[in-house]
Formats: sequence, structure tokens, C-alpha cells
Amino acid sequence: MSLGLAFAAILMVAFAAAWAGFARGKRLRTAGRLHSLPVYHGAYAALWAAIPALLLIAAWAPIQSRLVDQSVLSSPEGRALPSFEMQRDSILSEAREIAFGQREQGFNPQSTTLAPRIKAEESRFALIGGVGAIALALLGAALALRRSAPQFRARAGVERWLMILLVAASLIAILTTLGILLSLMFESLRFFRLYPVQSFIFGLEWSPQTAIRADQAGSSGAFGAIPLMWGTFFVGAIIAMIVAVPLGLMSAIYLTQYAHPTVRAWLKPILEILAGVPTVVYGYFAALTVAPAVRDLGLSLGISSASSESALAAGLVMGIMIIPFISSMADDSIAAVPQAMRDGSLAMGATRSETIRRVLLPAALPGVIGGVLLAVSRAIGETMIVVMAAGLAANLTANPFASVTTVTVQIVQLLTGDQEFDSAKTLAAFALGLALFLITLLLNLIALHVVRRYREQYE
Repeated sequence: MSLGLAFAAILMVAFAAAWAGFARGKRLRTAGRLHSLPVYHGAYAALWAAIPALLLIAAWAPIQSRLVDQSVLSSPEGRALPSFEMQRDSILSEAREIAFGQREQGFNPQSTTLAPRIKAEESRFALIGGVGAIALALLGAALALRRSAPQFRARAGVERWLMILLVAASLIAILTTLGILLSLMFESLRFFRLYPVQSFIFGLEWSPQTAIRADQAGSSGAFGAIPLMWGTFFVGAIIAMIVAVPLGLMSAIYLTQYAHPTVRAWLKPILEILAGVPTVVYGYFAALTVAPAVRDLGLSLGISSASSESALAAGLVMGIMIIPFISSMADDSIAAVPQAMRDGSLAMGATRSETIRRVLLPAALPGVIGGVLLAVSRAIGETMIVVMAAGLAANLTANPFASVTTVTVQIVQLLTGDQEFDSAKTLAAFALGLALFLITLLLNLIALHVVRRYREQYE
């Protein structure tokens, strides 16, 4: 029995428990006054049958993998494996792929020998976990059905289960964020043991290439993050915002104040399609269309240093990408301004444009600023557009026609391929990730503070 089959069996048990609880509730209602409706009795039985058993399966899946590995390694075939950990793990991985039909044979003969053992142990431990989960589902259903009585508060029990599920969902999101932060901090601390913190934060040179031998040139590397931070903000927070803020704000004003309802019903979904385009498509557009045009423009203006990979090309396409974020936030903020303020301004003799400038935009400004800050945090975390259009050179320059790089691009470069996680070159990626995480977190907190602090409450 596989865990998938056990999952299906648990759902069947939960469905049967729900039907039995509902039927029992209907019988109790005919016999006398019932506190909760029969549907709550059925839902209560189904929740008690499904949730504990599904939690057991979720917890058993990683435990099963470890138990299978331990059982296989303790077998005669496992004891014959090499003592070198990486080689042993490679053989086990091949044997597991053979056991589950993902490949016919491996590069190492021992993997073919281990495959039947792995398949047998997987079946055995899956049977143990599946039977235990089904038994727990039956036990939960029986206990829930046994509690059914005319005065049993089944509705309160169902609401309590739903509250637990909501709290668990919230905790998963919070703990995931905390786990990301802790994992970045752990590896970043390892990097800062190899490279000074102040040199990383205030350094003006980024050259992460390290030599294999200590006597080779550049063996220590240079990990100054200032050029990367400048490139990130230059592309994502300056050029992209110069493009996105006016276009997004004017789009929102037109759609909310000037467009006919039929035109708005067509244009707004078309505009929001931009938010669903994959970033790699934007990257191709930037590299094949925008970047050559920007280079030709620079050369026509007499800028001999104009590059085919430039900050301007990446920033322009990135600005187009985040127009829907700003437009949507501005649209919602402008639409939330009460109609009485519009009517009052127009009644005082103001034109429609004056009403927009002096009444609507000031009232909607907190939401607009919050949307802009959220769009900035989205832009500085972009990778594919910058990889394909901005280049890899860590230049500390304000020339938009020059090639620059960003934090996300360097993270990709440092972690691409086979890397050793004990060198400063690889660990620098985690330090960059931590810096980017803190920057985007700060921008999000500022956006939330602006929205909460300056939002006006209308009657």
C-alpha cells in the first residue's frame, strides 16, 4: 500500500463518517430538540476522521524516507557500499530511481543490486504508515460519532477545527518567512567569518572570482556590495519607476475617471495581462528588441560607450512589467474616494482635471505611495530581465547606456553549477540574499506604515 492509496482511503473514511454523522443527526432531530443541525454532526465526524490521519501521513512521509535509508544501509548490500558519503548517496539515488522505474540501470552495478531492497523497504514502511493512518481515521470517526447526542455542540466543534486550520495556515506562512531568514543568516554568518562585514557593506569593488591555489592572483576575492546595490536601485528603483509611475498612475486616472464602462471593462483586463507574462518573456523582449534599440540610440547621440547590455534597456522593460502593480493600487485608491467629494468639487466650479489634481489624488495618495513602494520591492527582486539585458559587469556608474549588474544576477552566477559551500565565493550569495531580503522587507514595512498612517477614514 502506498501513501497515495492510504490518502484516498482516508478520504473515503471521512466521507463515510460525514454521511453517518449526518444520518445520525437527522435521527436525533426527529427524536427531539437538536442543538446543532445534522450537517454539523456530519462535518464534525468527517473532520475528526480526516485531519489527524492526514497529519500522520504528512509526518510519516519524511520519516519513512529516513527509515528506508537506515534499513537499506544496515542490510548486507548496504554494508558493501563505499564509505565515502557522496559516492554512497549517489549510488542510493540511482538505486531509488531504478526501483521506481525512472531508469533501467545505473552507472554503478551496486545500484542495480540495491534497487529490489529499496523497493521492498519502501513498500513495507508505506504499508505501516498507511495502515496506521487508516486506523487513526477509523478511530477518529468512531469517537466523533459516539459523541453525537441531542445537546452535543457539534457546530462549536466544527468552528473550533476551522479556527485551528486557519491558525495553522497563518503559522505556516510566518514560520516559512522565519525559516528563510534563519537559513540566510546562518550561511551569511559563515561568510562574514571569512570576509569582514564592513568591507562587504562599504566595499566599492566586486570580484568574487577566487583561485584554486593560494599563490594565484586574486585568490582572496573582492566582495564589496556597493556596486551591486547601486545597480539594483539604478535599474529597479530609478529607471523602472520613471517608466512605471507616470504610465501606471495615468492609466488608473483614465480608467477610473474618463473611460466609458465598456472601454474600462476591456482595457483593465488587457492591462493586467502584463502582470501574468513570465519574466523570461520580458527578458527575451529586452534582449532582442529593446537592448539593440537602446544601443543604437546611444550611438546616434554620440555615446561611444553605449552597450548592447545596458541599465536603460533592463529598466525600461522592468518598468513596463510593473505598470499593472501601480495601476491596480492607484485604481483601487482613487475608486475608494467617496463620490460626495467629487460632486462637491464639481459643484464648486472646478473642472474634472482640477478635481483629479486637487481632490482625488491627495485623498488617494497613501494608497498610491504604498503601491509604488510595493512595486519597487518587486522590481529590485527581478532576475531574468537583468540577466538577459543588463549584463554582468559590476560597474559603479550613472550612465544608463553602460552595463551594470544587480544583486539577483550575482546570486544566480555564484550558485550556478557545482559549488563548494565552504568558500567565500559561494557563501557571498547568501549574504547578498540576506541584504536583499532585508531591503525588500523594509520597503514593505514602509509601504504598510504609509498606508496605515496617512489613510483617511471617510464616513
